[in-house]
Amino acid sequence: MRDFKKFEVWQLSHQLTLKIYTSTGSFPKEEIFGLTSQIRRSFASIGYNISEAAEFR
Repeated sequence: MRDFKKFEVWQLSHQLTLKIYTSTGSFPKEEIFGLTSQIRRSFASIGYNISEAAEFR
């Protein structure tokens, strides 16, 4: 298995995910389980998918 953390695309996606978590922190509290959660999960899935793909290379 390759170390996916060495891939530039994973590093960029991780940085983006961290920015999204920071940005969505100021969303209204009533959206924490709706829109905020959905946005965070969608960006986090980018890195997850890259790491899973690295397992099969």
